[in-house]
Amino acid sequence: MFKGKTIVYTSGTFDMFHANHLRMINYARALGDILIVGISTDELVKSYKPAPIIPFEERKEIVEALKAPDIVIPQHSLNHTEIVKKLNIDAFVVGDDWEGKYDYLRDLGVQVFYFPYGTGVSSTNIKEAVAESYHSRLSKEQAQKPNPKEESIK
Repeated sequence: MFKGKTIVYTSGTFDMFHANHLRMINYARALGDILIVGISTDELVKSYKPAPIIPFEERKEIVEALKAPDIVIPQHSLNHTEIVKKLNIDAFVVGDDWEGKYDYLRDLGVQVFYFPYGTGVSSTNIKEAVAESYHSRLSKEQAQKPNPKEESIK
């Protein structure tokens, strides 16, 4: 299909899309000629962590709108053996929070790159910040509300 081209595959949940997602996709793009991005389905994500905030179809739409990917596909499994063989993948890129998990792909002749997120933004951090902000606001609102029992005493 893409004879003589280097095919790179990167995948992720890409929930609450942020700059580190973009950096990883752009990094993957720079490694080859064709970039395929796999978006984890809601069902797949729920098999190993809480459900994404943004539904699959919307996450896919966001990634499709980027210039870097040539092809965006659903990802149904964390085992990439079949997709690597089916799509003739030369290189695989994933965040370093998965360090070591995909080393087995090297046995299939695939270069594996663990993209260093480093410190900073992650979907988990964003979710925690939103929840913390929400709970803080609720506490402040509760503190400012008049107590109905106190009102009836007056």
